[in-house]
Amino acid sequence: MRSQDLEEMRRLPLFQRAEAGQVEAMLRGAFLQRFPAHVELVHDGDPADFLHVVIEGTVEMFSSHRDRETTLGISGPGNNFVLAAVLLDRPYLQSARALTASRILMVPADAIRQAFATDAGFARTLAEDVAMAYRGVVRELKNQKLRSGLERLANWLLTHDAENGARGHFEFPFDKKVLAARLGMAPEVLSRSFAALGAYHVVVRGRCVTIQDVAALRKLAHPCATIDGTHA
Repeated sequence: MRSQDLEEMRRLPLFQRAEAGQVEAMLRGAFLQRFPAHVELVHDGDPADFLHVVIEGTVEMFSSHRDRETTLGISGPGNNFVLAAVLLDRPYLQSARALTASRILMVPADAIRQAFATDAGFARTLAEDVAMAYRGVVRELKNQKLRSGLERLANWLLTHDAENGARGHFEFPFDKKVLAARLGMAPEVLSRSFAALGAYHVVVRGRCVTIQDVAALRKLAHPCATIDGTHA
C-alpha cells in the first residue's frame, strides 16, 4: 500500500483501540484493492483467508442453494464482513459481491486472530462487532417472522429515508431485485407491494421514491425500536 493509504487505514474504527504495533503487523500483509461492480469477493464454503473491510462502495452478502439465491445483508463504508468465520477459522457461511465499484481492505485472517488473542483493546472492538452483528440477525429474524412483506417494505422505506436526512425522497441505492431478496420477497411481489403503497401516498418512478405522507406510512409500518431502531 502507498504511505497515504496506510495512514488512512490506521485511522479506521477497527484499529482505534489496537496497539500501534499490532496495527502495523495487521496492515503489513494487507491488501487495499478496487473492485468493479458485480465482482464476487468471497464464496460460501471457502476458507476464511481475509477479513474484509469496506472503505468505499457497497457490498452484498448473499447465499444460494440449488436454484435459489437470497440477499442476507448489505455492507457499506466502515463495515467489515465475514468476521465470525475469520475468528473461528471456519469456512464462509455466505458469499459477498460488490454491488457498486468498491475499495476493500483485506487483512490476513492469521494476523487478525493473533491480534485478537494478544491485544485486549482490539479484542474488545471485535467482540462488540460480533455482538452488533448478532443483534442485527435477531432484528432481521423478528422483521421476517412478525411482519408481512408490505410491512417490511414500509419499514425499509422509513429507515432508508431516515438514513438520508428524512427528506421524504431518495433514490434506490441498488437494484429492486436486490431489495426484493433483502426483504424476503419475489420481485413480482415487491412490484405489487409498491403498487399497494400508492394508497399510502408513496410514489415510485424508476429509481426515485417519494413519501408524500410519512404519518400514513408509519401507521402501516408500525415501526418498533427493537426491530428497526432508527425511525421508531
